[in-house]
Amino acid sequence: MSINSSSLDHSLTRRLAASLLAAAITLSTAAASLAADTVVLRVGDQKGGNRSLLEISGYAKDLPYKIEWSEFPAAAPILEALNAGALDVGYTGDLSFLSVYAAGAPIKAIGGTRSDAKTQAILVRQDSPIKSAADLRGKRLAGTRGGWGQFLIDATLEKAQIKLEDATFAPLGPVDAKIALVAGSIDAWAVWEPYVSYATLKDKARVIADGDGLTPTITFIVASDNAIATKRAAVQDLVQRLNKARLWSLDHVAEYATSTAELTRLPEDVLQSAYTAQRTSPIVIDENVLKEIQAASDRSTRYGILPKKLDVNQAVDRSFTAAAAGSN
Repeated sequence: MSINSSSLDHSLTRRLAASLLAAAITLSTAAASLAADTVVLRVGDQKGGNRSLLEISGYAKDLPYKIEWSEFPAAAPILEALNAGALDVGYTGDLSFLSVYAAGAPIKAIGGTRSDAKTQAILVRQDSPIKSAADLRGKRLAGTRGGWGQFLIDATLEKAQIKLEDATFAPLGPVDAKIALVAGSIDAWAVWEPYVSYATLKDKARVIADGDGLTPTITFIVASDNAIATKRAAVQDLVQRLNKARLWSLDHVAEYATSTAELTRLPEDVLQSAYTAQRTSPIVIDENVLKEIQAASDRSTRYGILPKKLDVNQAVDRSFTAAAAGSN
């Protein structure tokens, strides 16, 4: 019996196609399985924040997980998103974090940075008659409610032996407060960098008090309880990369300012001034940090910023920075 060569070729072609299809399906299934196993961290950021720092410093390379970045205009909505379960990790000032934690948010501080306390300041217009904190009695003072701004105002008034009720607190975010100060509808503004450098360099504002000896000036990396429980390795790696990126920025201030200026459209000289003044460095959440934050928390409760006394130990997870310190 003779075999038709064209039939044989057709049969071989079909079998080869079937084999290739089976191999493709196997590879596709494996890829899908691998993708399903890839951890995704949902991280909240602000323009010119941690994402750009990681990318500029080179520590965003070769991530063993995927980051889904979400950009927010301020820290408050980052905390709201963490509380709602829409984010895994974010960052915010210490007292803003405690305000949300006190309200029952399922979050913990897992790392952070410290800046020079003098870079939190109370500003007045160049032509203001206010010369020092002693002149703040009876004045209208703006700052963020529940955060550094309100705390610095209250702590400064207390240090100057002025009763809190003898000045008016205007709860305004940085953008609105800047406009109000320039317009003269407020007398003074409590804020942080880079707003301090911008106001002093570009608007000729004057600093009449600062946070030295009054505020911890710590920015916390914050994670949801769920992310800590289910994505620990990825969260730990991110904390370590952010710490290393911060150390890089200390030795590359000019480069960091140039790159961030392009992203934020802020003047390069403002950013260089801010970064030089801040000297923002990573911290380990240790006993000394906890004592500082506890003292600030207790003062905030006394000022009415926090609704109740908190045990700061319960608001932090020290294992992340302890592990990061041990790995460096």
